[in-house]
Amino acid sequence: MTMENNNLSGEKSRRTFDPVKRAEDVADIVCKGDLRKYYRFRPARFYGGIATSDCVGCSLRCIFCWSWNQVVRPERFGQYYSPRDVAERLINIARKKRYRQMRISGNEPTIGRDHLIRVLELIPKDTLFILETNGILIGNDKTYAADLAGFHNVYVRVSIKGCTNDQFSLLTGADSHGFDLQIQAVENLYRAGVRVQPAVMVSFSSLEDIKALQSRLGGIDKGFKDIEIEELVLYGEVEKRLQKANIPCENIYYPDNTPPNQI
Repeated sequence: MTMENNNLSGEKSRRTFDPVKRAEDVADIVCKGDLRKYYRFRPARFYGGIATSDCVGCSLRCIFCWSWNQVVRPERFGQYYSPRDVAERLINIARKKRYRQMRISGNEPTIGRDHLIRVLELIPKDTLFILETNGILIGNDKTYAADLAGFHNVYVRVSIKGCTNDQFSLLTGADSHGFDLQIQAVENLYRAGVRVQPAVMVSFSSLEDIKALQSRLGGIDKGFKDIEIEELVLYGEVEKRLQKANIPCENIYYPDNTPPNQI
């Protein structure tokens, strides 16, 4: 699929996909029973230091994604790991580095629900688990939020792609209704009693659009008006993909000059 739009007006000249259906199709590739594909386990500097496992497979195709190859070719990357394998590797990294935080990152960790829930069951309860997600599956099924509510050491960071339905579609390649699912995920998690924070990629948005989204999120709870700001970091070939798609953006950084508040 090519990104043919040359602006953020939301013109419907591209083919888009249903992100929920895509998640199901990707799950057929990256999941086998309770096994899930991962391509890396590592200590990371983010959040002040965190044990990280990078999974394979996503329900979106964000043009600015730093793990693009794993997103578009999930069949080519990674190996299958059991929940116990993943938990033990995270625990070992955390012990060696004296971290008190763990996460699954890289692609979309909510694909493979049984696998994720089992990993959470195996993580020490005194360790904070940060679930980084695009929220699509949680927004589509509120029982997913109810399952996560059973883990009091889980903190969910919903990464919202853009500030409008049209921006979401242009940036991710998915149907514009996926943006509403991201917002619904924040609400489902909040109503279920899960600690949740919306984080918004704003490098493609106007101040007016940002304020409108803050107001919408504030309708769930006024605290959500205080969004976590995400700004574009040009990892790998992100810059080339943006140039090819002729998508303008502002407030961008390179990996070697990323500001501390983005780490």
